[in-house]
Amino acid sequence: MEEWQYQMQNHVDNLEKLKEFINITPEEKEAIETLHTRWGTTPYFASLMDRDDPACPIRKQVIPSLKEKENRYGIENYLVYKENRSNEEKRPDTIARQYYDRIAFTVMNTCANYCRHCFRKELVVDKSLQLHFDIDQGLEWIREHSEIRDVLVTGGDPLLLSDEKIEYIVRKLREIPHIQMIRFGSRLPVVLPQRITAKLQKVLGGFHKVPIWLNTQCNHAKEITEQTARAVYDLLSCGVNVGNQAVLLKGINDDLKSFKDLHQKLLTIRIRPYYVFYNEPAPGIDHFRTPIEKGAELIRDSLRGHTTGLAQPMYVVATNIGKIPLMPDYYIINRGEKEYTLKNYKGQLTTLPNIPE
Repeated sequence: MEEWQYQMQNHVDNLEKLKEFINITPEEKEAIETLHTRWGTTPYFASLMDRDDPACPIRKQVIPSLKEKENRYGIENYLVYKENRSNEEKRPDTIARQYYDRIAFTVMNTCANYCRHCFRKELVVDKSLQLHFDIDQGLEWIREHSEIRDVLVTGGDPLLLSDEKIEYIVRKLREIPHIQMIRFGSRLPVVLPQRITAKLQKVLGGFHKVPIWLNTQCNHAKEITEQTARAVYDLLSCGVNVGNQAVLLKGINDDLKSFKDLHQKLLTIRIRPYYVFYNEPAPGIDHFRTPIEKGAELIRDSLRGHTTGLAQPMYVVATNIGKIPLMPDYYIINRGEKEYTLKNYKGQLTTLPNIPE
């Protein structure tokens, strides 16, 4: 048995196992015992939790909260709405679509860490939405739709599939002439870095005309370890580019220091910050929500001018009509007939000529 399989077989998903890693509060115990929800993480990720601090950013992402019963802003049946699963186009359950030329290929509903803020909560965590994961049916739909050039393989976490199944998906996608790019959405480099084995690197790696990209999710600098650094290096070394898609989470990364530390530390292990997502209106995650402006303010005040531009992600919200940028223009102060007035992060002003068409 490989180490990553051992980690999954010993999933931390009950109170007795959890007590090996933290001192459980009465509120955490009540939430675990009373909420009808799937939860759990790997022993590796559980070992990163603070034993005595319930406000630990990893702990808050792992352990159910009684606040999940509150739902002022969440949309019921959110995933059906967000992924356009009820519109007129007939698609298999595995295919979610917001764009003309690219789709999400949902291949499973199992995760290594059941994030409490998950936008696919109804499918992955609460299991109130049941989908039929027929991979061949999804591949056939993609093959029949020549406008699709880019496929995001997602879940759940698709890297929990066997090496053989992942190789099959990749090979079959590459056989489709109109596919130009394959992406994987996986949190395993962060919560189960042991999964990036030599065999998986062989499956994903190598020089190909249809390249593979991987976006992971890291939300706090505390999640970044030497094991993750090695997993990312191995992915890059075999030819897989790695980006990060963080989620803006109240009490976890919505302060200047945490936000800056996260994005700077990502670069030290070769992960390029790609997106920061505003928390989607899935049900039961109100306690993680911030004002919409918060993400743009954090980028402005903790990253822009304070660290390399490589550390600056795009701030967006994912919707049923696609991703929408949420960055206001803080830097153009005035547009005159002859020139623009611009302001930098220090408040200093400069000008550029206004060039007519």
